[in-house]
Amino acid sequence: MELPFVVGVDGSDGSLVAVDWAADEAARHGLPLRLVYASLWERYEGTMPTMSRERASERVLAEHIVASAAERAQRNNPDLKVSTETVPAEAVSALLGEGDNASALVTGSRGRGQVAEALLGSVGLAVAARAYCPVIVVRGDKAALAATHERILLGVKDADTSAEAVRFAFREAEARGCELDVVHTWRCPAPEYADHETSATEPAHRHDERAVALIDSLIAEAAADHPAVRVRRAAIEGPAGKVLVNRSAAADLAIVGVRRRSGHFGLQLGRVTHTLLHRAACPVAVVPQRV
Repeated sequence: MELPFVVGVDGSDGSLVAVDWAADEAARHGLPLRLVYASLWERYEGTMPTMSRERASERVLAEHIVASAAERAQRNNPDLKVSTETVPAEAVSALLGEGDNASALVTGSRGRGQVAEALLGSVGLAVAARAYCPVIVVRGDKAALAATHERILLGVKDADTSAEAVRFAFREAEARGCELDVVHTWRCPAPEYADHETSATEPAHRHDERAVALIDSLIAEAAADHPAVRVRRAAIEGPAGKVLVNRSAAADLAIVGVRRRSGHFGLQLGRVTHTLLHRAACPVAVVPQRV
């Protein structure tokens, strides 16, 4: 069964950028595209004549928005299979439900809200924090959105958070025929927090060697499965969020893994992922790993 790329649309500039990006991505992977507009109009229909007319108008607007988005998606990808849906639900709940049958959920970084900068926190961020499928928040400059860097950035931490992200990144790099930049960051512990007396003064190259060895262990299986993918390993001393944001300026897509605990509600994102979602210079893919 071909699971589609699902895009949340609301007619905003941010969602249209997400539609453009997702259409190219779906075509690249040979998968269908599904465009979803979420609204609560059906909860109000029939309650009051005036309210019913307003909600009917909203429904017409929603259907127009998804139809226009579908036409836009097929303009540059005429062979792409596109379907549309207007869902009577709150946006986050609707997208999370769609994620149960999606290859990935795609959202824009901004929407139609009065405080545009805050929309990622209310919709995109919430979806990225709770979905059980990969979530891609489309943001960044024109070069990244046009995939001109020909490089994917993958930030890895450990097997508990990165295994699914590694597999996702290798599949993506192979589909794009581009380089995969795998980064692991490390920090020298302060003397009072060092595990051993010599660890705080240990030469930097020792930390680098351990970091590169960790990268090799995390990517070994995926690298064997995708031998054509060109991999660049980078062990860097510094705060992970800052390092990845800086390197995102030369990437077409940044990928990070997160631990998703079944049965836990609320936002399940770490500080590094949160930083990337708000500050990266390219689209960001959050790939969950169930524990």
